[in-house]
Amino acid sequence: MASPAYIWSASLTPPSEARDRVRAAILNSGEDWPNRHTTVSLSPASLPKRGSGFDLAIAVSIMAATQAIPATACAGLVLIGELGLDGRVRPVPGVLPAVLSAADAGRTTVVVAQANAEEAALVPGVTVIGIATLRALMCRLRGEPPPFDEDEDPAPPRRDSPPGTQRRCPTPDLADVRGQPLGRRGLEISAAGGHHLWLAGPPGCGKTMLAERLPTLLPSLDREAALEVTAIHSVAGTLPPGAPLIDRPPFYAPHHSASRPAIVGGGTGRLIRPGAVSLAHHGVLFMDEAPEFASGVLDALRQPLEDGTISVDRTGLSTRFPASFTLVMAANPCPCAAARRRDCRCAPAIRNRYLSKVTGPIMDRIDVKLSLEPATRAELRYDLDVAESSQAVAARVLEARERALKRMADTPWRSNSDVPGPELRRRYPPPPEAMWPVDNAMFDGSLSARGLDRVLRVAWTIADLANRDTPAANDISEALALWKGTTDDTTPR
Repeated sequence: MASPAYIWSASLTPPSEARDRVRAAILNSGEDWPNRHTTVSLSPASLPKRGSGFDLAIAVSIMAATQAIPATACAGLVLIGELGLDGRVRPVPGVLPAVLSAADAGRTTVVVAQANAEEAALVPGVTVIGIATLRALMCRLRGEPPPFDEDEDPAPPRRDSPPGTQRRCPTPDLADVRGQPLGRRGLEISAAGGHHLWLAGPPGCGKTMLAERLPTLLPSLDREAALEVTAIHSVAGTLPPGAPLIDRPPFYAPHHSASRPAIVGGGTGRLIRPGAVSLAHHGVLFMDEAPEFASGVLDALRQPLEDGTISVDRTGLSTRFPASFTLVMAANPCPCAAARRRDCRCAPAIRNRYLSKVTGPIMDRIDVKLSLEPATRAELRYDLDVAESSQAVAARVLEARERALKRMADTPWRSNSDVPGPELRRRYPPPPEAMWPVDNAMFDGSLSARGLDRVLRVAWTIADLANRDTPAANDISEALALWKGTTDDTTPR
């Protein structure tokens, strides 16, 4: 049967289940089921279909084919929704990217469940029709008044369990952190330039508090980035209820027991879902207790850290998800996690073996490495009056980012961490007299070519924060110290 309706082809439950659902919904909506063999073609036939989002389109196509509704009334419609046995139209994940694709294909009207209507309306130039029941849609397509017993769909949006845990503080603010001037400085530099961050220190020193407050220093997402982030979370089924557009940088913190597919994306068969690296796109990925993650999980971060994308390959299928994020890794200095250094009984070999789980290639891609100590009693008691708020620091971060954007206006890059090394040295070379710290480090072999590029990126961020037109020697010295980290055993070497 040729369908007059536009059917979204994405990722059909077993055909018998879809058939039974559609048949029950049509009958319970007061319509007649055709008393003949019916074939529904979902094109392209070579692509396996999964999910219940085709139900609404199949039902309307059958009704149009049997002339229960005018075929012209549903021609050109995009129909996305799951049907309940009672005829209710239920929401499905992935509506935003589906509507975006429909708009790109020239479609201008979409029909979705009421719970998905606000999400679909984010796409400009598209008329969104939110419906609660199949019966109401039939009346609309026939030009009849809606049924008198029509009510709102009480079914909440379906949210699949995410592969990680989104940490949310009620009112996170940098002023909540006592002491830690080095941690605050590193957090500001990371936010201003999009630099990856390593935090090492004993339990209770504030590593997690600092990481959770990094998103509060970042500017809001522009419209394009917000739609991209929202589309990813729509596919994953993790959109927050009542907030269809994610306009703030996301913060994602998977547990250290998370598997590799949970971090980079994956799934069974041809149903591939984005992982934590994509759910943190344009935001922060926080990996607490980094040495506790499986080595294969950490090594899988190398591709997104370099390319800003992640490829998930299955037999006969390859999917690419965006994954441009700021990585924050935190670690205790040893596996026993003693609160005080003098209480630790771990041998040096055990400490080195524990921290070496975070391999060199990963550490080489982290621009800012900090070793934190617990706040003193004076800081815990009196730092409340002098600690800067997130709002104050975010204002400096925004100014620094605007300076970088102005400098890179004729390029595709938007932050200092995005600039490729060769272009960085060619377009934005610091004055020769300011280069002596890195010249000395390269001479003694403590700085690699990749490390040089990362030091220069951080130096430009420090200069932007200081409202300077070019990095000075002290900016490069600070950037070099941040890239090297400390020389004790709390930072992997």
